[in-house]
Amino acid sequence: MCGIVGYLGKSDAVAVLLDGLKRLEYRGYDSAGVAIVDEVSGMQVVRSQGKISALEKRLEESPVRGTVGIAHTRWATHGRPSDENAHPHRSGPFVVAHNGIIENYADIKKQLEGEGYVFTSETDTEVIVKLADRELKSGMSHREAIVSALRQLRGSYAVVFLNQDEPGEILAARRESPLILAVGDGEFFLASDVPAILPYTRRVIYLEDGDLVTLRGDGFSIHDFDGSPCSRVEHYVDWNPVMAEKAGFKHFMLKEIHEQPHAIIDTFRTSVEFNSRQFVLSDLKLSAEEVRGLDRIFLVACGTSYHACLVGKYMVENLCRIPVEVDLASEFRYRNPLLNERSLMLVISQSGETADTKAALQEAAARGARCRAIVNVVGSSLARMAEGVIYTHAGPEIGVASTKAFTAQLTALYLFALYCAQSLGRLDRDLAGEHIQELVELPGKIEQAISSSEVITSWARRYMHAQDFLYLARGILYPVALEGALKLKEISYIHAEGYAAGEMKHGPIALIDENMPVVVLMRSGAIYEKMLSNVQEVRARGGQILALVEGGIDEKLGSSSSQLVLPKTSEWLAPILFTVPLQLLAYHVAVLRGTDVDQPRNLAKSVTVE
Repeated sequence: MCGIVGYLGKSDAVAVLLDGLKRLEYRGYDSAGVAIVDEVSGMQVVRSQGKISALEKRLEESPVRGTVGIAHTRWATHGRPSDENAHPHRSGPFVVAHNGIIENYADIKKQLEGEGYVFTSETDTEVIVKLADRELKSGMSHREAIVSALRQLRGSYAVVFLNQDEPGEILAARRESPLILAVGDGEFFLASDVPAILPYTRRVIYLEDGDLVTLRGDGFSIHDFDGSPCSRVEHYVDWNPVMAEKAGFKHFMLKEIHEQPHAIIDTFRTSVEFNSRQFVLSDLKLSAEEVRGLDRIFLVACGTSYHACLVGKYMVENLCRIPVEVDLASEFRYRNPLLNERSLMLVISQSGETADTKAALQEAAARGARCRAIVNVVGSSLARMAEGVIYTHAGPEIGVASTKAFTAQLTALYLFALYCAQSLGRLDRDLAGEHIQELVELPGKIEQAISSSEVITSWARRYMHAQDFLYLARGILYPVALEGALKLKEISYIHAEGYAAGEMKHGPIALIDENMPVVVLMRSGAIYEKMLSNVQEVRARGGQILALVEGGIDEKLGSSSSQLVLPKTSEWLAPILFTVPLQLLAYHVAVLRGTDVDQPRNLAKSVTVE
């Protein structure tokens, strides 16, 4: 959630740091700050509540200069948004910026206050820098003081330290919170996410839990807390800076909606052998023999990724006939789940850093389950924690409301289901060829859905002032109704609910009147007639019907309904296709209402705390 940037080099540190913070704005924040240190001016800290523009204004009023510094955007956890609670925090010669949550901060704060330390903020972060200051005063070296302070913390952190007594040095460490080291030409960067450093270098090292990094002008070193050197692999990031820009679109979210055809192609093309009609998931590291030994699969995630899991349950159970349980990651480890060595835990996270999902994976591993992950960020925590992974290859997703990451996750789940079905002998070459053909045709069908957005914009103009929306679907499209409602809530701030259409008579029907827009998802098949009956129930009560239908206009829906026609596709890929118009509906309603589409209030891109 919060964003960290560190820089040591020869350029103007303030310019580099502010640029990096702006590239991390998608993570969500309520305040920002920078700290610069040099031999002439010493330590200079400037902080401000609000957007980065407010920090820039302060820096114009009180300029700071230097080539070594750290910066931070804060999303409030402990303490309200304010100048005092903004990072970096200072005590003695140390300044620190921190992402994560210190669970035992209250006990540490009470202890330090008893020793005479005065706290100026409500944050948990301030205890870190004051602990380091206390340990320094006890006679430890600067490095020893920082390590000793970190050893006393319980919780998660990515921290970067400046030291006024060592102005040419930055120290950083991580535990259960993401932090990367990037290497440039005679300069070094630290950041909580890759986009912050893309204009400067593509050489990235993903730091591990317990790593302590020291940056100096002549190089860097990585050690554990005991001082033993750590060897870490350097990665070349093939994302370029343009990928993290809007590319002419008004918002990142709209750009990312349009990128979905390519994201889906990139996700499936490395997993499909077209000539042999085979599915190959080499990074998953799950053999056919292991698949045959499974008696249950757990799909676990949060938010939008949880909705992907619900779709995945339909795919896996129908194609593989293996029982699937779906859990919210935030609930999973608290319900004493029943897993064993014949269970497979598959977690899903765009960032690969979601705290609840990481905890769920750890719980499953402790109970002996096989653990795998679907993630978008190569080298992320979940990718390293899991025994194997499916990468979605969606590229950077900057908009807080997930779009292309979700449809790429659905694609990855489909590939997973097909791979398992193949391993179980339930998928012959001819049937596999049909699935592959459907995948190949899907990106073009999505392009058609995007290009027919005039109907969607007319819906948005007509219903932008609605107080409530209802989304109805059945079967494999039911989770898409949940996701459509979530998107509308996230970015337009309109109350919306997704419901299984058959449950409407058990409560929600009481809400329907002439002021209620009801979005219905209609695809051909065994339950189409039942959906028609549900639509008639809505019409009878004056509800405003907005229907997504396959193949052509359906006169049975009545002249009072408004219909958007989508191309026909397979049952398993219909959730992807039906998702796209719902994303566009949420987007256009939000734009018309004037909300902050890319950074909706109270939300963050990557939820790295519980």
